[in-house]
Amino acid sequence: MRINIATIAKQTAKSLLLLGFMAGMPSVMQAQITVVDEDADDDEIEVVSDEGVEEIEFPESMTYNLDSLMNQYMSKTYLAPDNDCRMKDENPTFAKEVYIDRLHRMPTIMEMPYNEVVQSCIDRYTGRLRRSVSFFLGAANFYLPIFEEALEAYQMPLELKYLPVIESALNPTAVSRVGATGLWQFMLTTGKAYGLEVNSLVDERRDPVKASYAAARYLRDLYRIFGDWNLVIAAYNCGPENINKAIRRSGGETDYWKIYPYLPRETRGYVPAFIAANYVMNYYCEHNICPMNSQLPAKTDTVVVNQNVNFSQLVNVCGFDLQMLRSLNPEYRRDIVPGATKPSAIRLPVADVARFIDLQDSVFAASASDKRVVVEVEEDVAKTTKADKRSARGAKWHTVRRGDTIGGLAKKYRTTAARIRSLNGLRGNNIRAGKKLRVR
Repeated sequence: MRINIATIAKQTAKSLLLLGFMAGMPSVMQAQITVVDEDADDDEIEVVSDEGVEEIEFPESMTYNLDSLMNQYMSKTYLAPDNDCRMKDENPTFAKEVYIDRLHRMPTIMEMPYNEVVQSCIDRYTGRLRRSVSFFLGAANFYLPIFEEALEAYQMPLELKYLPVIESALNPTAVSRVGATGLWQFMLTTGKAYGLEVNSLVDERRDPVKASYAAARYLRDLYRIFGDWNLVIAAYNCGPENINKAIRRSGGETDYWKIYPYLPRETRGYVPAFIAANYVMNYYCEHNICPMNSQLPAKTDTVVVNQNVNFSQLVNVCGFDLQMLRSLNPEYRRDIVPGATKPSAIRLPVADVARFIDLQDSVFAASASDKRVVVEVEEDVAKTTKADKRSARGAKWHTVRRGDTIGGLAKKYRTTAARIRSLNGLRGNNIRAGKKLRVR
């Protein structure tokens, strides 16, 4: 789609005048945006400005379709279309002023301004991605309480709970093109900086609870740096360094919509997509979108283990479903809970916790790993010469008994201790009971 950008302060003011009751709403837009050509199948928005033609990328999650999202076990098992929903499967159109009014009425701290890039993202969610929105609404029953609890703990705006919608499409195992992982799409260094453990067995970026608390702390820290929520979520997408570069290139502007042309392509579409996600998760009924029926195990609990536990043990001993274990515990990369390293939690449906407790001794008795804990090291093999090999046919051997010494064996077999050591490749006089020594 092609969008024409010029200054939009006048257009915004005109729109606000059409809605007198919105006179108190702040005007934050700094560019007029007009859609010239729209193609719902495009993954980019083409923008024409005074500086030439540029492209804005939709966030990667907005390129997923429902089929890819439903590949998750939890989705396939606990989410299904609502066949009782009688809404017409069509997307009604509304006047621009209706969208401005709805965005203004949402109970948010963060400003939710309107422009045609926002409109394009709304159209994508309510059009091409409307079945995916049905998925978001069903999965939200499981994930949103986790997000809200973490955000509330750090006094963050609760509308940030929709950030994982555009980050990962609510897929806890999502991995981006650049390696960002989990619901909140943490890069490796950022995740570790906020206390998320990543090793061969565990990736806590994929843990819905731990990653949510880490994200809330990261968002809090970004707000302490920028003091503007639009800049915060833009920085969450592309990193604070890129935001600082855009601020410098814009001559010191600290308004997202003023530094907009200087941002990376995907980040230009990121804040509009966030606004659109908030819109569609609140006004889906107005667009005839039916939430999926959810039977997600909203009530789960954890058991803590102090020994290594393989998911296969839980399957074989307790009869748990392997894919269910993976879905509720996506942080365990190899199906191994490393309880021997440190106490580790296993999340289960509440109904299964009692069964685990009853059978935990049998679970622990099963082998969690085929890795050897102790191995025997063979002693050095005697180095033999060609002459030794020729004489080996008439060799004399002695099985060492407790109390035997090399000196004693040398006397017994009328040889020298040095000769016995040489024949057997020994460096010292230590010999072990049961070992065979060549004495001649």
